[in-house]
Amino acid sequence: MYAIVEMQGQQFRVEAGKKLFINRMETEAGATVEFDKVLLVDKDGAVKVGAPYVKGAKVVCEIIDNESRGEKILVFHKKRRKGFRKLNGHRQDLTNLVVKEIVC
Repeated sequence: MYAIVEMQGQQFRVEAGKKLFINRMETEAGATVEFDKVLLVDKDGAVKVGAPYVKGAKVVCEIIDNESRGEKILVFHKKRRKGFRKLNGHRQDLTNLVVKEIVC
């Protein structure tokens, strides 16, 4: 059984027991979070597609860690023949989740 759910403006394919990294949420570690924006549910071949969301479906997750950071992304700007170069780095703050169950 799997579902496609929208979390923090992004879509993820989730299964029970799967770990995810999503954009930082303002909750503490150990808290339980429910996401009700479920776009699709597949239960042993029986597929339910929402318009836009599946009614009554939700995904229950537990927050493992709220202090994770993503890989560093380097942003380089250059203007040719002008001697202008600028290098910036960015690391996204992430929340680590584990999916407890999918309710449909």
